Amino acid sequence: MTFFVGPLTQPIIEHGFGFEESHVLVLQTLAFNDHAIKERELKFHPMSCVGGLIVLVAWSVSICFAQPDLGPQHRPSSPSKIGSPYVPVESWVYPAFDRLIARGYIKSAFQGLRPWTRMTCARLLSEGEDALNTEVEDALNTNAPTDMMAVFSELEQEFSLEMKELAGTKVREIGFESVYTRPMGISSTPVNDSDHLGQTVINDYGRPYGSGFNNVTGFTLRGQVERFALYADGEYQHAPASPSYSSSTLQILANVDGTPAPLGDTASGRSTTNDFRLLDTYISGNALGVDISVGKQSLWWGPSAGGAFAISDNATPFWMFRINRTDPFRIPGLSRVTGPFRLDAFFGELADHRYPPHSFIHAQKVSFKPTANLEVGFSRIVVFAGANHVPLTFGSFFNSFFSVNDVSSATKFSRNDPGARHSAFDFSYRLPGLRNWLTLYTDSIVHDDVSPISAPHRSAINPGLYLSHVPGIPKLDFRVEAVSTDPSSSTGLGGQFIYWEVVYKDVYLNKGNIFGDWIGREGKGYQAWTTYWLSPKSSVQLAYREAKVSPKFIPGGTTQNDISAKADLWLRPELDIQGFVQYERWLIPVLSANRQSDVTAAVQLTFRPKDMIGFRETR
Repeated sequence: MTFFVGPLTQPIIEHGFGFEESHVLVLQTLAFNDHAIKERELKFHPMSCVGGLIVLVAWSVSICFAQPDLGPQHRPSSPSKIGSPYVPVESWVYPAFDRLIARGYIKSAFQGLRPWTRMTCARLLSEGEDALNTEVEDALNTNAPTDMMAVFSELEQEFSLEMKELAGTKVREIGFESVYTRPMGISSTPVNDSDHLGQTVINDYGRPYGSGFNNVTGFTLRGQVERFALYADGEYQHAPASPSYSSSTLQILANVDGTPAPLGDTASGRSTTNDFRLLDTYISGNALGVDISVGKQSLWWGPSAGGAFAISDNATPFWMFRINRTDPFRIPGLSRVTGPFRLDAFFGELADHRYPPHSFIHAQKVSFKPTANLEVGFSRIVVFAGANHVPLTFGSFFNSFFSVNDVSSATKFSRNDPGARHSAFDFSYRLPGLRNWLTLYTDSIVHDDVSPISAPHRSAINPGLYLSHVPGIPKLDFRVEAVSTDPSSSTGLGGQFIYWEVVYKDVYLNKGNIFGDWIGREGKGYQAWTTYWLSPKSSVQLAYREAKVSPKFIPGGTTQNDISAKADLWLRPELDIQGFVQYERWLIPVLSANRQSDVTAAVQLTFRPKDMIGFRETR
């Protein structure tokens, strides 16, 4: 294997300096990343340098705190001391854990901060098994929960290696985790403008799509060695060309955006796509219980299943430097009231940002659990700096980080602009009297206020209910959510509030797609799902979605109505087949005076070998 080295890593890789082989392997991987970023010749170089240095620091700390190999009884058994890749946000694992959490078997999970590492999943699984065993052994309980036992059994198989690591086994591995392909056909003209008119396909990593044949074919690989981990997801993407909107429509959208041309990358048309792209691809190191990573990552900050206001997978992942406390911790004194905490934070650069170009983003989220049934989260997302506006310096970063007050127009259009600031609040609560049945949750976001709690009348909101099982049909669940980015106090802001800003007009776009909730700007909608679980991994689902954009934003407004069916069938432990079909009707007067319809159909095949194709060593 050939590794490319950069200035940060070349001396260590060439000479070794007496470090262990595993440490040199991690540095070789880091060197490859260093070279790749350099070759891209992006504005990203400040972050790559900082990220490289901090990963090196984390690596150095791991050496200082590494324990000698004195046998299993002396090896690390805490997930906070073991490097571990994250489980992708679309994995079957999360719905399985959602069922266990809603039924009360797992109480320490933070559902509003995803993805989780594989070691975190193993820790939660260990916790849940204890609760399940207690219930089964309870003399008053004559009916063992066989459906939940099956879920535990399937998760045990998925995380068997991580469970062994918790018990003291030492693991080194790297290899291909899966290969997948998804052909998708769309009849007629779909809706593909997340910043204005809506989307036919949502929460799909910003993959391009159009009328006709679409395809993604890719692979995932993962690896870990001691405190370090890496993950890569690369895929070929094909999508047909899409035509430009009419000149009159382009002008209407430009007017509402306050720009010479509409925001996003679809209004002006798109040529046929045939690209290879990286999705989640990163290297991480665990130091002092904190996971530090550099690369492209997808996050889901919120309890809702249909969308997350702060950050979701509706857009392509962006390059980031991330610090994440993956497991809960307690603050002496304060945690008597708040319970345990979790923290997540990152700094990155947005792709294809135009207002201003080369803008950067930083975000932080803190969540806590006052009780086992209540989770509360606060987050802050700031887009700042940019070419010909505010240079990226430590000063501009600290200015944006600590700024919470309104600023004058003179400041806003100066080098002291703190950036475009959004704040989010969410909670989830297992309702008393229906603890094992019904969970209430809400996500919310506000622009230029400290928190949605302090300005509810200016906030977007997304409440939801999750019924974990229907009486008499334990394998059937139901979920419903309603979402609005049209605040109750608004008399029509023309789409110029949530997900928009006077300087950073494309503030919530990454590579042309909204990276928050699919509902977009000044819209309202709702979703409902019912899922029947054929097995812990296989299911069939029916869903309905409706979305409307305010006519005070888009002349004539917009209406979308989607009904869909999905089957997820694991025919063998290593073979997953997903089928999806959706019928959509939409009315968007700025595109067509008549109601239109389209049908989307897709089949995805994923092969995940029981043992990864690559190298694995356990001892």
